[in-house]
Formats: sequence, C-alpha cells, structure tokens
Amino acid sequence: MNSPLRLALVGDYRSDAVAHQAIPPAVELAAASLNLPVIAEWLPTESVTSSAVLENFDAIWVVPGSPYKNDRGAFLAITYARENNVPFLGSCGGFQYAVVEYARNVMGWSDAAHAETDTEGRLVIAPLSCSLVEKTGDIVIDPDTIIARAYGKLSTHEGYHCNFGVDPDFISELADFPLRISAWDGEGDVRGIELPDHKYFVATLFQSERASLRNELSPLVVDLLKATQR
Repeated sequence: MNSPLRLALVGDYRSDAVAHQAIPPAVELAAASLNLPVIAEWLPTESVTSSAVLENFDAIWVVPGSPYKNDRGAFLAITYARENNVPFLGSCGGFQYAVVEYARNVMGWSDAAHAETDTEGRLVIAPLSCSLVEKTGDIVIDPDTIIARAYGKLSTHEGYHCNFGVDPDFISELADFPLRISAWDGEGDVRGIELPDHKYFVATLFQSERASLRNELSPLVVDLLKATQR
C-alpha cells in the first residue's frame, strides 16, 4: 500500500467557520474519489516558523480565516510552495495572501499590502464594494486554464465569506508576469489565479470546499491531491 499523502492545512482552526467545517470532508471525498490515502494536518500559523515545518508535506493548502494569528507563517507557507514546486491551494484568505506574496516576492513590490491588516503601502488587496460574507455568486472561468480543466466547464456557482479582494488597479501590473488571472465574477472582478508552469498553484477568493457540505466533490481539492502524483 502506498504511504499516505501528507497535506498541510495552514490556518487557525475555528469550529464555527463554515469553510473549516467543510475542509475535512472535502479532503476525505477527494481522497476517496482518487483511491488515495491522505493525512490532512492542521498547522496553526503560529507553528509555521520555518520551511523545515513544511518539508515533510506533499501539498499545502492555506485555508480561509484571515487575519491569521501569524501572518508570517501564512506567507512563509505560500513562498515555500511556490519556490519549491509543491502543490498549493489557497482559498479566501489564502487567495488574498497569495496575491500579496507574489507582489512582494516576485514583482518586487516590497510595500504590497492587505487592507485588512496594513495601514500603509500599495494595497493589492482592498475592501470589496459589496461584502461577500456568506454570499454565493456565479464564476466565469477562462478556457485552457488549470481551473477550467479541474471543473470541466467555464462557469460555476460558489460560496464566499470575505470582505476583501484584488484591487482593480493591480490587475494591469500582472501583464508582464507569469501569474494568470483565470476566474472572474459576473462584474469582471478577480476570483481566481494560477501559475501555469507550477506543478499546481491555484488560489480562489471563493471557497470551493463548501461543495463537501452538499456531499459533492470540490474539483480544486481533487486536483490538488492529483498533483502530488505527477
């Protein structure tokens, strides 16, 4: 029998968070669909103090729940996954932090900031004009993208729990960089990003894991686990 895959769930667990309730069954459903043994381990952000904490994991998921107790731990996990070609998924807060991490460490914007936690700097993550706390909405997916291949279609309807998203002024700055915007809402606001040349690096503002609460698969969680076999 194959050794179990080890999945790091980086975030600060809260029993009352809907996404946190959905994540364990989302992993279980995805693992069963692939016939893969998986051990998912919650890593509080305060425990992620160095890359050594992450070295024995096959995949990393920075889960919802910002602001995190230790921002540095969340950013460290994202950087480690991106630089070491470790399959990565970010949802909600994980998406927001992935955008900031990329702006700081790839684009060279050392002052890239998140409006939820920062009071100065270039706000690449800004307040949404309309709150998406416990809301759902339609998602439009660009063709020939990782997210499109995962879903097998170019639209979906997903749930959220957030008040922050990508600042529109930041989008044009990505033109000269590999990071691709691959999912949008009906008004054209960014809802998903990916790195095409990475083994698997996907982040979404929406929480695809909520599908498990309907006893349905999250295509992105399935793909995250699949990526560890490539």
